[in-house]
Amino acid sequence: MTSKTLPAQPKVGMVSLGCPKALVDSERILTKLRSDGYGLSPDYAGADVVLVNTCGFLDSAKEESLEAIGEAMAENGRVIVTGCMGNEAEAIRARFPKVLAVTGAHQYEQVVDAVHEAAPPTQGPFIDLVPEGGLKLTPRHYSYLKISEGCNHSCAFCIIPDLRGKLASRRVDAVLREAEKLVAAGTKELLVISQDTSAYGVDIKHETRMWKEQEVRAHMTDLARHLGQLRTPDGHAPWVRLHYVYPYPHVDAVIPLMAEGLLTPYLDIPFQHASPAVLKRMKRPANDAKVLERLKSWRAIAPDIAIRSSFVVGFPGETEEDFQYLLDWLDEAQLDRVGAFRFEPVEGAQANALPDPVPEDVKEERFQRIMAKTAAISAAKLAAKIGRTLPVIIDEVGEADEEGSIGATGRSQADAPEIDGHVYLRDVAPTLKAGDIVDVAIEDADEHDLFGVIG
Repeated sequence: MTSKTLPAQPKVGMVSLGCPKALVDSERILTKLRSDGYGLSPDYAGADVVLVNTCGFLDSAKEESLEAIGEAMAENGRVIVTGCMGNEAEAIRARFPKVLAVTGAHQYEQVVDAVHEAAPPTQGPFIDLVPEGGLKLTPRHYSYLKISEGCNHSCAFCIIPDLRGKLASRRVDAVLREAEKLVAAGTKELLVISQDTSAYGVDIKHETRMWKEQEVRAHMTDLARHLGQLRTPDGHAPWVRLHYVYPYPHVDAVIPLMAEGLLTPYLDIPFQHASPAVLKRMKRPANDAKVLERLKSWRAIAPDIAIRSSFVVGFPGETEEDFQYLLDWLDEAQLDRVGAFRFEPVEGAQANALPDPVPEDVKEERFQRIMAKTAAISAAKLAAKIGRTLPVIIDEVGEADEEGSIGATGRSQADAPEIDGHVYLRDVAPTLKAGDIVDVAIEDADEHDLFGVIG
């Protein structure tokens, strides 16, 4: 019997920029390429072709994308560009005429075809190179679960509908099947993402599909309940965290699921502002005057619920009175986690044509004020957790110091990866590993993080 040596597999490098939704796109592209026999290169030198998944939301993000393309061209020279900025192919080619191909956001097939052309696959279809759950760019213990593409809103500062199109929801059985595979493969935390999670299923009229001999609607509440029924191989419920949730009335229905333990008590709601006048100019949906009352009712049902949001300061026409309204609103809302951004014009956005732009020095002054306000609120909320015991998911375990003590970094249920705070642990056991969920006695806190020891 003669043996045959398989030809060396071509290798692909990946630079993934932008939001978690773009990261999921990168994972899907790499999963497909891996199944086609491609290897993955951790550096430019070892790659036969480099993919750059770009972000095109803000001018600063576009510049970062162009810098990444330039670096890839300089270090490797064989570059395929995809992602949101791929819609501006002419601008990319004008600056980098030798890029091999340019494709737009979530154009998976076109990207794969471009890779096949640039570095033809050599692996036959007889060896499975893809692990259960697909390839991931996040740690093994948490995964992003994208439930839809695009958005139906026309916010004045945003061009996402132009970049990614109108809302296109995935089939609910497909979402649940992917989630089940991820959990079976070791995911302990599912982060549900989209451009508008609350609108999931609207475009397909909340169609029903069979899942585990049950009919399930393509609706946020139904999806959330079934995600909460998944179990890890050792029989535990994974954390299920909802992101990009617009506060439509039906969001009230997911709060009891948090009280039941089916959902992580956490909501990421992009409020963007509080002043009615600014929200009107922003053309924001769900401008509900009763949000503060709803926050109180949610906390009554699920006392540990953490609300995170982001706000834009210095939007055209924002007056000092508008900004003070936002600060006063934050005093009442007592949000747990807050990010703030200085308004930045985006090419193609309606906001660029609005009158009364806010001077840069005023934007900066307001940004510093809102960050100081939210840091004080966060510090008080975290200080109130001292003395409590909280579940914490471990992200990283350190090396032993000269005295043999080992520390670890994790997150509470109030902390999403990459954007929120941490829980720093002292004196952990050497057997502790990333992905473990442990009970931690909280000993101290600062403005953003907690400190404790496993109880």
